Amino acid sequence: MQKLQGIAVSPGVAMGEALVMDNEGFRIPRRFVARDAVEHELERLDEAIHAAGAEIERNRAAVFRELGDQYAAVFSAHLQMLRDPALRNELDAMIRERHYSPEYAVSRALRRYAKVFQTIESSYLAERANDVIDIEKRLLRNLLGRRREELAHLISPVTVLAHNLTPSETANLDREFVRGFATEIGGPGSHTALVAEGLEIPAVVGVGPFLTDVSGGDLVIIDGDHGLVILQPDEETIAHYRYEAEQHKNRAAQLATLRELPAETADKVHIELLGNIEFPHEVEHCLERGAEGIGLYRTEFLYLGAEAEPDEEVHYQAYAKVMEQMQGKPVVIRSCDLGAEKLTFDSEAARNPTLGLRSIRLSLKNLPTFRTQLRAVLRASVLGDLRLMFPLITTQLELRQAKMVLADVMEDLDEAGVPFNDNLPVGMMAETPAAVLLSDRFLEEVDFMSIGTNDLTQYTLAADRSNKEVAGLYSSSDPAVLRLIRMAVETAGRLGKPINVCGQMSGNTLYTILLLGLGLRRLSVTPGSIPEVKKICRTVTIPQCESVAEHVMSLENSRDIKSYLREELKKILPELVP
Repeated sequence: MQKLQGIAVSPGVAMGEALVMDNEGFRIPRRFVARDAVEHELERLDEAIHAAGAEIERNRAAVFRELGDQYAAVFSAHLQMLRDPALRNELDAMIRERHYSPEYAVSRALRRYAKVFQTIESSYLAERANDVIDIEKRLLRNLLGRRREELAHLISPVTVLAHNLTPSETANLDREFVRGFATEIGGPGSHTALVAEGLEIPAVVGVGPFLTDVSGGDLVIIDGDHGLVILQPDEETIAHYRYEAEQHKNRAAQLATLRELPAETADKVHIELLGNIEFPHEVEHCLERGAEGIGLYRTEFLYLGAEAEPDEEVHYQAYAKVMEQMQGKPVVIRSCDLGAEKLTFDSEAARNPTLGLRSIRLSLKNLPTFRTQLRAVLRASVLGDLRLMFPLITTQLELRQAKMVLADVMEDLDEAGVPFNDNLPVGMMAETPAAVLLSDRFLEEVDFMSIGTNDLTQYTLAADRSNKEVAGLYSSSDPAVLRLIRMAVETAGRLGKPINVCGQMSGNTLYTILLLGLGLRRLSVTPGSIPEVKKICRTVTIPQCESVAEHVMSLENSRDIKSYLREELKKILPELVP
């Protein structure tokens, strides 16, 4: 058994056979073969080794012709490894004696070899691990042939292990079969993490190099509550997590009884609990858990994994579906927040994408695309209480430009006789220190504001939220971030404008008491977090929360703040503290 520590980004526990994804997307579909199929499987292995050897020979000859023997030597080394009698004997034994499939045997044996090279204190020998992995890929490519499968077309339950998953790959995961996933890289607050949380798939990122330690078909546990990935767990660990899963199921059943009850504090102050969604199907999850509306409808999913840019009708149908399901409850649609690792438009690669052309900046530079989305939003606005929100506004000029485009689209629809709500409420995200510092000016020009704590944290602390290397700096509980949140809330209160928090912080039960104490009365959270956040709201009083907030604001660092908040939560609801 091997325990690996990563970063927990989507709660829950997943247990199942590993699906190891490399850059070529290989899936090893079978672990064992029947006794009477052994000879046939050995023949398949023979054919794969022969075919892989022929490929390497061709590559060696081509490189030799162009560059000479020195550069072709690497392929000679590959051939020597591939045809090593010790390797072949080990593979034969795995298939004959353990009835492993050739795919599984190849993966097990060669990943063990690669691991040995990686652990040797020699940069030259450590580099040979890549040669071993290259041979594994060649053999698997020849063994699998057309049986290579993609994440969106699974037929059995798996836990996905990958070097990295893009937001589009995550969005296309088959929720019926993907129990959870873990990646070698990535950080807290990444868009991949947001999608995982929206799909309610347990996820751990930033684990570090571990793919050579595991083969497809191995049993793996992904603990999205504590950021653990457990390879080949022993019986005691399996029993422990099965018990934990049963406890979690019981707790969820108890919290489900709160569905019809209001999110009202013990001293009768109403808290508006809204849901964050990425996909239209998540509306059902929000309603099941008693959400009073949708506080953040991220529309990037329409672009993630799409072969072509979505047209107006694709946008409209997605928005209309959500509006009809919500039956008059408020829905806040955020215009596309594309950019950084989600960028799908043609654009020059940015050296620092988080500070580059993204979000509202990208929309204002691609006006036809922006207008297409706004037309669809306006058409859907007659179906219920729809509100529009612009992301990553940093200057008044950006806000005014966005509103001018909206007004222009309204004029076009009016001339065409297309009905829409001409009093559409318009808001903005406060995601940068600039937006908060000028919040008094912004709030004079919008109907509402929503604090996006994910971006606000990364821009305040200069810590990329997708980068594991600075994960220790990225913390929403940093005093600087909390001061900005308090400033925005106080400004909105003074001007009588609604304000909401919709980042990951709002769905983290560790922060619920603090946010209430800072004056927030509207929280937008992932559907899965609604019951626990509601439970906390119904347990505390506002003076109690204000006392906690006052003490927090006197503390000097994020670590002390988290420790204090954990102890305060433990006093009132210990079952919610990991």
